[in-house]
Amino acid sequence: MSNQPNSRGRYQQRAKGPKGLRRNERIRATEIRVIGPEGANIGVMSPKKALDLAKEVGLDLVEISPTARPPVCRILDFGKFLYEESKKQKDNKQHTTKLKEIKFRVSIDPHDFMTKMKRAEGFLDDGNKVKLTLAFRGRENEHRELGFERVLEAVKELEGVSTADSEPRLVGRQVIAILTPLPAHKRKLKFHRPDEVRPSDQQDDSDEED
Repeated sequence: MSNQPNSRGRYQQRAKGPKGLRRNERIRATEIRVIGPEGANIGVMSPKKALDLAKEVGLDLVEISPTARPPVCRILDFGKFLYEESKKQKDNKQHTTKLKEIKFRVSIDPHDFMTKMKRAEGFLDDGNKVKLTLAFRGRENEHRELGFERVLEAVKELEGVSTADSEPRLVGRQVIAILTPLPAHKRKLKFHRPDEVRPSDQQDDSDEED
């Protein structure tokens, strides 16, 4: 018995490679159906013969459908394949639009205001809609025009990544504006670097008390 009972499991994980896909010499089937670089069905053959074909054109042999009989493999650029798959997953994630809320007050500190704007920009750049909520308290109700000015200021700060669904409106003791993200290719970030990594689980202000 092996002194390393988990070594087989580690080997199987390595054999599958990134994304759980087997490629090149790690393909185990005795025969496979091969799809060429342009998507044409080349036919059924041994993995060795298929790998030789892939090497001739400087590409990889990747098992894309291991449960088929025989398994289906494709000759392709593995690095480019992983990039495109990652991009598809990101696009699918962005298609699930959520409404994130950002709350603030008329008298908010300038630094805190910009911090709120940065969070809002991050939500919008992730493909989410953003609800800007400004609540009045006490004597602030006597100068509601200041609340509208503050919300319009926020809308302007975020105009590089979003557009307002409508003019800010008064709902009870709150001024509200809904922002919709611009298409990705039209966004111009103001508070983030294009290559900046943001937390994927960043919370909004929806649970805060007004």
